[in-house]
This record gives sequence, C-alpha cells and structure tokens, in this order.
Amino acid sequence: MLLPRPLALGFALVISAAFTAPLARAGLLPLAVTVTPEQNHFRWTYSVTLPSGAALQAGNYFTIYDFNGLVPGATGAPAGWTLSTPMSGPALSYINIPDDSSVANLVWTYTGPVIPAGRVQLGEFWATSLSGSSEEGVFVGHNTRAKDRKPDTNVTETRIPVPAPPGVPEPNTLVLAGIGLSAFGLFRRARRT
Repeated sequence: MLLPRPLALGFALVISAAFTAPLARAGLLPLAVTVTPEQNHFRWTYSVTLPSGAALQAGNYFTIYDFNGLVPGATGAPAGWTLSTPMSGPALSYINIPDDSSVANLVWTYTGPVIPAGRVQLGEFWATSLSGSSEEGVFVGHNTRAKDRKPDTNVTETRIPVPAPPGVPEPNTLVLAGIGLSAFGLFRRARRT
C-alpha cells in the first residue's frame, strides 16, 4: 500500500513521535510478529507488551489496521481479551490513520482485572490470513498511564498480511516450481546419457 507523499510524511512524523516520546508515555507495543504456514493459510502471531509507566484496565484495547485475508473464526488471544473485526476504525480524531474500509481491522479489547503498572508481557495474539506476504502496517494501542491514570495512545508500525498481486504466486509456490524444474532438468540429462 503506497501512501501519497504528504500523507506518508505525516505518517512518518507520527511514527517518529511515537518512538521518541518518553518511555513513561509509551503504551501497548507489538514486540514481535511471526508468520507460520498452517495448511493452506498463515497464522500471524503478535507478541504484545505493556511497558513500564503504563497501566491496563477493562475497555483498553489495541488495533491492527487492514489485516488482509482474515479467515473468520481462526483467531486467538490470552484470557481476558475479546476480538472484534470492524471494517473501519476505530478512528482517531487527532491522527489520520490509513484505513481501507474494505479490509477488516483486528481490535482486541481487554476485559480482565486492572494491571496497575507495566513491564508486563501480555502474551500472544493471533489471527489467520490467506496470505503469508507482508508489508508495514499500523498498530494503535489505547491504555492508561500508571502515574495518573490518564488515557494514553501509542501509534507504531507492525507487519500485516497483504494479498499477492494477481498473477504473482506466493513465495512457497515459487520454491516448489524451482525444485520441480531442477528435477526435470536432472531427468532430461539422465535420459541423454
């Protein structure tokens, strides 16, 4: 997904501000993303943490925008979290987040007891996609600050699935085709001798 230059610059500034804010202001963060092939699909696992200086209470949430190829019902999260998959939003009045209204967003909402202070690994959140190809996407976390319980929002980058362009096979398909062509070449060479 290519953004118009002014929008891309604005987005880069927002991301930069999110990374240069004092640690006490940092909200929910995706630390790692792994993609695991599963039958004909791909499991996308996001490891999320609550940094020091942050707190978590019921109603706090995080969003992964534009999760392409979502397989309905093939999701999971630690206890105390629920998932919704709106086609747009949640919108933020103070930030313009690129959001394709034809692609589902993943919104995990916390329903558990208050976590009064951060530096807590929240666990692994996963969703299954038809695609294993990725691009940079947007992760927005909404929680509270530990010191004064005021709302805190963190905007950062993460990896999201993107469908392969029409006519371009998935990487696994290319590997299999390469193996097949190599075997065919060896077979032809053996027949000549």
